[in-house]
Amino acid sequence: MLTNLSPCPPSSSYSFARLTSPKSLLSEYPLKPKTHLSKSLLAASPLCSLSSAHPHSDGRDRFFFGRSGVSRGERLDLRALAASGFDLGNFESVLEAAGVLTAIIVVHESGHFLAAQLQGIHVSKFAIGFGPVLAKFNANNVEYSVRAFPLGGFVGFPDNDPESDIPVDDVNLLKNRPILDRVLVVSAGVIANIVFAYVIIFVQVLSVGLPVQEAFPGVLVPEVRAFSAASRDGLLPGDVILAVNGNELSRQGPTAVSELVDVIKKSPMRNVLLKVERGKEDFDIGVTPDENFDGTGKIGVQLSPNVRISKAIPRDIFESFNFAGKEFWGLSSNVLDSLRQTFVNFSQTASKVSGPVAIIAVGAEVARSNIDGLYQFAAVLNINLAVINLLPLPALDGGSLALILIEAARGGRKLPLEVEQRIMSSGIMFVIFIGLFLIVRDTLNLDFIKDML
Repeated sequence: MLTNLSPCPPSSSYSFARLTSPKSLLSEYPLKPKTHLSKSLLAASPLCSLSSAHPHSDGRDRFFFGRSGVSRGERLDLRALAASGFDLGNFESVLEAAGVLTAIIVVHESGHFLAAQLQGIHVSKFAIGFGPVLAKFNANNVEYSVRAFPLGGFVGFPDNDPESDIPVDDVNLLKNRPILDRVLVVSAGVIANIVFAYVIIFVQVLSVGLPVQEAFPGVLVPEVRAFSAASRDGLLPGDVILAVNGNELSRQGPTAVSELVDVIKKSPMRNVLLKVERGKEDFDIGVTPDENFDGTGKIGVQLSPNVRISKAIPRDIFESFNFAGKEFWGLSSNVLDSLRQTFVNFSQTASKVSGPVAIIAVGAEVARSNIDGLYQFAAVLNINLAVINLLPLPALDGGSLALILIEAARGGRKLPLEVEQRIMSSGIMFVIFIGLFLIVRDTLNLDFIKDML
């Protein structure tokens, strides 16, 4: 998954792109290719906050420096997380995060699958994951399979499959159906994720409510890593950092944490003077950040905005719909704003793009904390998946829709098959290359890997 780890807009309260099927690129796109609607976690849109504004609050922001952490009612600023490195945590939380991602992929692919099945369109395969088949079964002429790499999925159509017994002029092949029918099949995955995101938020509202925050000056230090620079120089869990090098930190949580992180990153092996509030006392502590392998400073603490959190519980079912609707639109608008910022400021945000390893690391942090964050994590990933797949780019659903619209503009005349193949295969090759690069880079950015380097 490619994810932009840039911050959300100031007014703010992880997605997947179509990639490849499990076969190799050459075998999957021969001169007479089979048709696939496939997804992989190797591409995604900007991943914004994990809690948006709602009737009573704009959520809570939690940021990271050193070892990451997540707590109730929070929002994740992934820029700060990227600055500090990723911590996968325990294996159970990693499985939970991977399970959320897999569920989202299943929902997306099920949208394509059901849209085709309900219209009587032939479907040949439904796969979760890609790569070698681990298990499979056949039912109603469809092969259902689980594959070795659970970072994607695809729905296969026998349109140009030389092994298929279906006549090439069969009206129920996807390629032979009217334009509107094909548009419904291609866009159904996006629709499924939008609906799923709303359902997740609605369930959260009914079950645990939505977070309400009250901000206070400074940055909270919930955790200090043993033997870190912060521990060595006297910082303790529960401390509140009010100023850095004589400059008071903003009352706005996201800004305050970013300011502190930036100063520490720029000061490896140089003393940083922190004004600390501990209980009813204020005093100064000098901390000398250790140096990361990339030359930036780190002090080994978990940081979060200094806020207090309560819950907004709906009084009745009508207020539940109201809360869920506001939360959904808040998250959606922030995802769109983040995507816009990515393209407008690409030179600044390109380094914040990250892959599936980083998303699972963030999900593992959320899973270790509480159910609130997991709801928001799943909702935001669904919205990201929906938004990114509407982009008119090769290897995305939007790219397929664009080809169909070109066909409509040409009076129903399709582009030559070889032209479509080259457009789609070039996009897929690019996404694969970027995805593999980011997997390697994100793996090297894991905390335990960085500790070994």
